[in-house]
Formats: sequence, structure tokens, C-alpha cells
Amino acid sequence: MKNNNIQIEIKNAKIIGAFFLFIFLAYGFGQYYFKSDVLFIKYIGAILILLNSTMVLLIGILFRKTLLQYNATVGNVYLFTRIFEAIALAIVVLKLFFKVNISDDFGYFLAMLVLGVGSIPMCLTLYKHQISPTWLALWGVIGYTIFAFGFLMELFNKEWSMYLLIFAGLWEITFGLWLLIRKRKN
Repeated sequence: MKNNNIQIEIKNAKIIGAFFLFIFLAYGFGQYYFKSDVLFIKYIGAILILLNSTMVLLIGILFRKTLLQYNATVGNVYLFTRIFEAIALAIVVLKLFFKVNISDDFGYFLAMLVLGVGSIPMCLTLYKHQISPTWLALWGVIGYTIFAFGFLMELFNKEWSMYLLIFAGLWEITFGLWLLIRKRKN
């Protein structure tokens, strides 16, 4: 029998929710500024990219605490996913300090592919243990599956990700908002 009244406590829910929302701004503006020819603006972009990676890492660390209560493997996989994403997105900043030939796109594509694949078990855990509303958990499973497929195709030079990332992107915004506004367990 399903309990329609979500009573699962998500540790640090509001912080995680805020991070889910702020990572879009930090990475979006960071990438934009990082492409500037003005060194000061480029440094601001680098700081925002590193801030994004820090928040991505903290999402993994903080949300793992909740996931471990239900499935240790999923909690650890999700943490690894976020660690990989944080490193892959931040590595472009090395261009400021070293003469390295790192493709901005390849690191991004790989980070997003790993994020998509690693987030599917997390969303399945949300569904199985009724940690979030059913519709939100299933949207995450479907959205991240489509998202991962789009970024897998990018590795084969098929420019599909731009069309397929919307499902997971909107899920992350919705999930972040849900974490911020949901009522805590009494």
C-alpha cells in the first residue's frame, strides 16, 4: 500500500535545493565569462566554474546522507557521479595556468553523460522509497535516461544533447524548488 503523504526526511533538503538551482547560474555565467578575452572577466568565469563544481560536489556529499539510509550502493554511486562531474567541469580552468589542450566540450559531454547515468539509480531510489512524489521521481528516471543518451550521442559527433537535455534540466529545477518548498516531516 502506497503512502501518498511523503514523510521521508531529506537531510539538508533546503541547501541541496538551493544548490540545484544555483549551479545553473554559476556554470552558465561562468562558461560565458570564461570565454572572454579580457583576463579579469575570464578569472570571474573561472571562479564561477569552480563555485559550480563546489556546489555539485556538495550536492553529492549532502544527498548521499539521505540515499545511504535506503541503498548504500546508490548513495556511493551518486556521490561518485557528482565528484566526477565536479572535476570534469572544473578541469577547463587549468587552461588559465597551464598550456594544455583540453576541449571544453569533451569534458562537459563526459560530465553530463556520467551525471545522467549516475542519477538514474538515485531517481529510482526516490521512487522505490517514496522519498519524493512519484511523478517527480519517474520524471527524473525518464529525463536522465534521455539526457544520458543525448550526451552519449555527442561522443559520436551527433549533436543531440541540446534537444534532449531539457528533460533533466527542468527536472533539476523542479526538484530543487520542491526541496526548497516541501514541508518537513513532523
